[in-house]
Amino acid sequence: MKTTDNLSDEAKIAYQAFLDMSHSKSAHFNCLTTLQSKYESGGAPSDAEKQELEKLLADHDKNVMAFKTAMTAVTDMNEHQILVERMK
Repeated sequence: MKTTDNLSDEAKIAYQAFLDMSHSKSAHFNCLTTLQSKYESGGAPSDAEKQELEKLLADHDKNVMAFKTAMTAVTDMNEHQILVERMK
């Protein structure tokens, strides 16, 4: 199997976009989990916490679109398969 060093620039960009998307997903989910735990007893998030959650979701949405665009640019089917395998 190829390493990411041997992939085309388009595939490297797609893989980095996948990593960015994974990180933003984790950050958003972690924030949601923290707020849920903090406010399970009936409290409500502050405006600052709501804004942080909205920012994290917007970042993730942006990263999802970048990933989708980057994967579309990978036209070599072999590289596409390598990327899919690495994303498991």
